[in-house]
Amino acid sequence: QVQLVESGGGLVQIGGSLRLSCAAAGRTFSSYYMGWLRQAPGKEREFVAGVDWSGGTRYYADSVKGRFTIARDNGKNTVYMQMNSLKVEDTAVYYCVATTFRTVSNQGYDYWGQGTQVTVSS
Repeated sequence: QVQLVESGGGLVQIGGSLRLSCAAAGRTFSSYYMGWLRQAPGKEREFVAGVDWSGGTRYYADSVKGRFTIARDNGKNTVYMQMNSLKVEDTAVYYCVATTFRTVSNQGYDYWGQGTQVTVSS
């Protein structure tokens, strides 16, 4: 079992930055591929970023490439996502997810966090 708790969301202006964190409870954190999904009101949930077990391979949605960076610290059981140059369209609830295989899907994950709201205002 893995419990995921996100933090770091909030309100930010266009062009600003936020850093999301996801703390995992459980001794097998390094066994999981970690990712971030997001869902905006009235829109389909979408994959944002993923990182493999060692942190050496990362995946990004085209919409966030060059602006978001995912990283993990297996010693702290935490995955991060640095979000820069934020746009209004980045506004969504962001979910931390975990699974045992590499994926860029928006579904099929074994564990989910409760979500953290990110709002980008003009």
